[in-house]
Amino acid sequence: MLRLTTQALLLALLGLVIAGCGGDDGNGDGVAVEPSPALKVGLIVDKGQLDDNGFNELAFKGLERAQAELSVEGRVIESASSADYIPNMTSLARQEYDLVIGVGFAQGDAIGKVAQKFPETRFAIIDVDQAFVPGKPANVQGLLFREEEVGYLVGYLAALQEKRRDGADVISAVGGMKEPPVDRFIAGYFAGAREADPGIKTVLGYSQDWDDQAKCKELALNQIADGSGVVFSVAGGCGLGALNAAGERDRWGIGVDADQSSLGKHILTSAKKGVDSAVFLTIQSIQDESWQGGENATFGLKENGVGLGKVSAEVPQSDLDAVQAISERIASGEITGIPTEVAKS
Repeated sequence: MLRLTTQALLLALLGLVIAGCGGDDGNGDGVAVEPSPALKVGLIVDKGQLDDNGFNELAFKGLERAQAELSVEGRVIESASSADYIPNMTSLARQEYDLVIGVGFAQGDAIGKVAQKFPETRFAIIDVDQAFVPGKPANVQGLLFREEEVGYLVGYLAALQEKRRDGADVISAVGGMKEPPVDRFIAGYFAGAREADPGIKTVLGYSQDWDDQAKCKELALNQIADGSGVVFSVAGGCGLGALNAAGERDRWGIGVDADQSSLGKHILTSAKKGVDSAVFLTIQSIQDESWQGGENATFGLKENGVGLGKVSAEVPQSDLDAVQAISERIASGEITGIPTEVAKS
């Protein structure tokens, strides 16, 4: 009798140990549920651009937000040159990252080639139409913006300020590389300015550089010497030099991508581009399984994907009201056909 009781006791104790090791899934059945592995997201940027106060920094902030709010595992790789794009993307794909995001037009060819080799990996490319990615891979999504819409707004506002200045009406733009997203900003800028002031003169120069502030500053100083009263910077980190030149010469500067009003009282406004929101929403779509490869996600005024940054307090309320009216007409579809390519002079 004693032997049976001891055996029963041992079996009972063993059952408790097994139950304790197995855990609880919350349903009381004692079966452990493994947590879902964190989504792995890689971001490819150019070296030294994470503090450009604009495009690349915004993409990084979008990833940081996803890490905080969606608990994803994020990694940023800085490419020293364009030759590093393919190796860096390939490395992430081989490490089974769930999403690889290329930041910028220049990475379009590389992401197309890598995506074809890793069809199970999802890719997104900012500022590149998926239809123009080599091979048009179904596992690539293009993230596009209607930069011409916000460009139109800042151009309209710039022309209103320039009309109040003595002398000929002249505005200018400093672009980085001559690429579609850059030219969409500038084409809209010139079109909006001509709508507000049909006789205004426009001046344009490209630095062929995203980093060297001295190059953009020199371009802007030359434009100001030619009479420009407003300088629109569309050149990444290099463009900070153009805005600095505007401040030194007591001219208006217009920032790009992020709200750059903190650079000084000479900043008229900024043409904001929601790169951070696009990155976050793309990552979220992977997590909730609504992601769509083989097509584009496009963000304009209607989608709050672009918009004005803080406007200088020196701008009259009547000008603010006029620009707001233009914004509403664009968002509603009343104003269409805003140019996306810079007209040849």
